[in-house]
Amino acid sequence: MMKNSHPFHIVNMSPWPIIVSMSTMFMMTGMIQLIYLKSNMLMKIGIFLTILIVYQWWRDISREATFLGDHTNFVKKNMKIGMILFISSEVLFFLSFFWAFFHSSLAPSIELGMNWPPMNINTFNPLQIPLLNTIILLSSGFTVTWCHHSMMNNNYKEAMKSLKMTIMLGLLFTLLQMWEYIEASFSFSDCCYGSTFFMATGFHGIHVIVGTLFLMVCMMRMDMFHFSFNSHTGFEMAAWYWHFVDVVWLFLYTVIYWWGN
Repeated sequence: MMKNSHPFHIVNMSPWPIIVSMSTMFMMTGMIQLIYLKSNMLMKIGIFLTILIVYQWWRDISREATFLGDHTNFVKKNMKIGMILFISSEVLFFLSFFWAFFHSSLAPSIELGMNWPPMNINTFNPLQIPLLNTIILLSSGFTVTWCHHSMMNNNYKEAMKSLKMTIMLGLLFTLLQMWEYIEASFSFSDCCYGSTFFMATGFHGIHVIVGTLFLMVCMMRMDMFHFSFNSHTGFEMAAWYWHFVDVVWLFLYTVIYWWGN
């Protein structure tokens, strides 16, 4: 094998980017079909294909990092910078939802009864499930930090235990969010309150699911001893992403659930 004369990692030819873009298109088309035609078959197919393909993609990246030695210290540094830029773009993504919420709530139009929340909208009690979900996510931020410190101290047992706790808390948050949606007295089409509420909290829920899958992959890699106390870049980026999810939820809870009521 010829060695590169540069420190960069040149990615090999991979079918996963184009295939995963097609599967996510099926998933998003299926979500639109679910909203308008009340059929979820295409969305289920898209979700299944996306999870299957992402697993294959993560497998290849794990091989590059662990067995092929492609992820040198220079490459890891650039990957961390890329993750920081990605999280920064996600911050701006959620900023657009907050902008839409404040645009409608600070000066409610006459169509809304010049009132916020709009008339006939029964909002959620911020001291019930939303507060419980806040406690759950804050606890998961503590456990993922506990896992990181345990890993840096070469304490495999504590790291695995705390990572499993983080994953369980993430799944519990998702289940409670789903229950909240089922019990909601308003829908996505109930004026701008419904659309901004479900867009903001729904996309956050998707990020929680993605972050949980990210941590599950890290748990499998940890179980296969892919990480060490001085080399665990994949887990570090997963932890950064999870903390980002925590912070966004704090803003969502404060602005939409509490102030918005």
